[in-house]
Amino acid sequence: MTPTSDTPQDLRTFIDYKNSIIANCIDSGARTDEAKAIYETSRRIAREIVGDNTPEDRIRQRCVVSTGDPQFKDLMQFRQDPIQAGIKAIRAGAPIYTDIRMVEAGITKHGHKCPITCVLERGGELAQTHQITRTSAGFLDIGTELEDSIIVIGNAPSAAITVCRLVEQGIRPALIVATPVGFVNAAESKELVRRIEIANITCTGTRGGTPVAVSVVNELVAMAQESS
Repeated sequence: MTPTSDTPQDLRTFIDYKNSIIANCIDSGARTDEAKAIYETSRRIAREIVGDNTPEDRIRQRCVVSTGDPQFKDLMQFRQDPIQAGIKAIRAGAPIYTDIRMVEAGITKHGHKCPITCVLERGGELAQTHQITRTSAGFLDIGTELEDSIIVIGNAPSAAITVCRLVEQGIRPALIVATPVGFVNAAESKELVRRIEIANITCTGTRGGTPVAVSVVNELVAMAQESS
């Protein structure tokens, strides 16, 4: 919406306000004026909590908003220049593989051409035969298709461990986002991810989950749009 010289001042002010909200909510997931206003207010609070000096700060902000936890900013870890790796992969239309359907559903479908696949669609027979988790079996079944992909794990520590083993065997994804949550192997699996020589974004400890993984990817999509 663009004001003209004939637009009344009060309407011009409203239009400028509305446009500023839209500009600050690129790919936030908000699609209505009210939702965008709510998102921008949340984001402003997060900027005050986190700071706004680096690309990593933008991801921290979004994770603070999605978790409602100001302390989450201190849990985020970035290894091997993952921001640039993620932006490059998104702009190239790299496939995105997720561990569970909630992560697949949460990743924005706007602003990129990356196909998004949940690995639960693959490896069912492998899981049954070897009695391993379905997410691990899915990643194993996909195998070499993970090359140059974006891997997003928001729930399953076993999936993160399996991906690390695949990397050890020579698979080279473009980026791994791993924020599994829980008391069994969550912290340990993320530590394994941080040790491999693949660009990765993780969080420390037992906290994490789908909202964090989705927030990371959606902010990378917004950055990729801005840099294109």
